[in-house]
Amino acid sequence: METVKFKTNIKCGNCMATVTPFLNEAVGEGNWQVDIKDPKKVLTAEKATAEEVRRAVEKAGYKAEPLN
Repeated sequence: METVKFKTNIKCGNCMATVTPFLNEAVGEGNWQVDIKDPKKVLTAEKATAEEVRRAVEKAGYKAEPLN
């Protein structure tokens, strides 16, 4: 497991409320955050694989692209 970062289209509080249960289930509460003030809407997750995070975000209806 590692720290992974993604560019997302999670852009507001309502988006956060939608994606929270999916990410909490996949990587655990407190192991992720989204910087909605950053233009790239960067999602940082710890103790998870990139695939676990990407699947959880997409299951919630959002996009997640690995941040280079």
